[in-house]
Amino acid sequence: MVTSSGVAAWRPPVPGIVETYHAHLVEHAYPMHAHDSWTLLLVDDGTVRYYLHRHEHGALRSLVTLLPPHVPHNGTPVTPRGLKKRVLYLDPVQFGEDLVGLAVDAPTIDDPLLRRRVHQLHDSLLFPGDSLEAESRLTLVTERLRRHLTERARTAEPVDHTRPAVRLRELLDEHLVEGITLRRAAGLLHTHPAHLVRAFSGEFGTPPHQYLTGRRVDLARRLLLDGMAPRFAATAAGFYDQSHLGRHFKRVIGTSPARFARSGG
Repeated sequence: MVTSSGVAAWRPPVPGIVETYHAHLVEHAYPMHAHDSWTLLLVDDGTVRYYLHRHEHGALRSLVTLLPPHVPHNGTPVTPRGLKKRVLYLDPVQFGEDLVGLAVDAPTIDDPLLRRRVHQLHDSLLFPGDSLEAESRLTLVTERLRRHLTERARTAEPVDHTRPAVRLRELLDEHLVEGITLRRAAGLLHTHPAHLVRAFSGEFGTPPHQYLTGRRVDLARRLLLDGMAPRFAATAAGFYDQSHLGRHFKRVIGTSPARFARSGG
């Protein structure tokens, strides 16, 4: 487990869970960013407001929030005492690609039983040797989440992957570390660079460069949890150097890469 002021993050030995993340935030506001995993969020104190796909949502103590991979979102505590939250980042294979749009449309779930089960799952992750219990609880949680999502499928519209904004997002994900120029992306998608920027920003609520930076920060935090030194994680995640990573990591996560990685267990 790694800890820093108000933050604890670790990679539990449970298949399907990429990372466990607990945080107490008073002033930090998350900018628009995205993850390559599903984000399962519980709020234990306070309230957070966030934008997902151009729509504003709120995460309350009584609700379970599930954010899909690769879709940018932000987050701002709206109470003076800040925000206490617990997050599980789930492997993308836990849910099919066809469920992403359903989670975008309705990321909050009002289900007391589900919330209790997620809480119990977090508790089981705190003690070494309880991985079988955690795996069993994760199975029940993902089954209930999948049921909520599939029940919405009857009225959902399919995602059009031919849209320039969606295709650009896929290109950015494919070239996460080495990057891709806007001119080259526009050529591949047969559209003007300015139109591509406007389309992406309008679709996802963030410009392409900020999306790419957020995805690189997400990769860097995984590498740090794997024990990689910040200076190596920086270049491995596509940043120019450790200073470049540090500037963006602090803006997105609210703490430095070194503090995030310090005292790893």
